[in-house]
Amino acid sequence: MSKVTISLNGRPFTIGCEEGQQAYLKELAGHLDTHVRDLAEKVGQIGELRLLLMASLIVADEMREAQGRVEALESDLLDAKGTISQGEARRRADRARAAETIVKAAERLEALAGADGSEA
Repeated sequence: MSKVTISLNGRPFTIGCEEGQQAYLKELAGHLDTHVRDLAEKVGQIGELRLLLMASLIVADEMREAQGRVEALESDLLDAKGTISQGEARRRADRARAAETIVKAAERLEALAGADGSEA
């Protein structure tokens, strides 16, 4: 296990993390710190615990909104796949009808050619 020092509201915290996750953890902490600092500017220094709680709720709200967008995109993707599948089914049906029409036309032409040959 590795350790990384992050800063929240100007205060350093050393925490443990898996090896190789230090940069990612610093990135996450930086995102949280941005919210903590914004809140501190708006409401003042109301205590670290309250600032962290409020910032955590903001981050949780961001996550919930992102999940909602992902779910909407997944739904749109399923609808698009359904539309594509319907289009492919129509295309296959159209090709089958066209092939059937061509076969019937060929049969008629053969019949006409046979009828012309018997009269000559």
